[in-house]
Amino acid sequence: MDYKDYYKTLGVDRTATQDEIKKAYRKLARKYHPDVNSDGGADARFKEAGEAFAVLGDAEKRAAYDELGAEPQRGGQGFRPPPNWEQSHQFSDPPQGAGGPDDAAFSDFFENLFRSGSRAEGQSSRMQAAGRDQHARVTLDIGDAFNGASRVLTMRVPEMDDAGRLVLKDRSVSVKIPKGVREGQHIRLKGKGSPGMGGGPAGDLFLEVAFAPHPTYRIDGRDIYVDLPVAPWEAALGGKVVMPTPGGEVGITIPKNARAGQKLRLKGRGLPGKSAGDLYAVLKIVNPPATTDAGRTLYEQMAKEMSFDPRKNMET
Repeated sequence: MDYKDYYKTLGVDRTATQDEIKKAYRKLARKYHPDVNSDGGADARFKEAGEAFAVLGDAEKRAAYDELGAEPQRGGQGFRPPPNWEQSHQFSDPPQGAGGPDDAAFSDFFENLFRSGSRAEGQSSRMQAAGRDQHARVTLDIGDAFNGASRVLTMRVPEMDDAGRLVLKDRSVSVKIPKGVREGQHIRLKGKGSPGMGGGPAGDLFLEVAFAPHPTYRIDGRDIYVDLPVAPWEAALGGKVVMPTPGGEVGITIPKNARAGQKLRLKGRGLPGKSAGDLYAVLKIVNPPATTDAGRTLYEQMAKEMSFDPRKNMET
């Protein structure tokens, strides 16, 4: 079965309005009508124009046809309807009185897509099609994952206007952010996608979760990493310090002779969930500046008494 480019047949762009499609069809119908044109091939061109108008002249059929795309990769040959096309689309017979040829002469392409099942059922019904699922990204703060939140998102979605053109319209969607949501997770909002056609159900909206960059915390799955600054004496002597977490401040014990880059684990302090993540404090030793005579004296005393060489284990 050959794919039919109905827009090319009528000589219009895919963005053409319904009025432009009607004018293009009437122009071709007058040119190739058998009563006024006896040239060979005129009758076939007349029927092709009538078939194209039977689809593009009907807003619902046109929308369904546009779902197929331009099919340039198939070169017009070997086309097959998408899976479940017949189950998800129902059409009435082509509109009469347009001055076109008998629809019984329409191509196999038309019959398979727009007449399949309608004659066998012996009924005329509106085309029904489920709306498409839509995908978007929502950027959250880390606190939203800890506590849950509600958001109202404004999205630009494609809709068909009265002239049969696709336009973008703003739509507000309320979404509840569940506690413990992870980056990369998809939140499904049933029925919030593209509207269905002919009474068909609306599609779903899938929101992919992303976290906004945070000056203190880094997220890895359900685990959280935070750089914890400590003074040299805290690292050397050990002790308890207070540090911030997304769930509030907590006390953490610094072991004696702690190293820069050492990770201290706080179990279950990561993102909440059935299996909560952990929080890792990555030690960062911060030296106080020697801006006073007393401070410089202390550093000089340390250099004499400790005989510490930080480059001792460097390989040559």
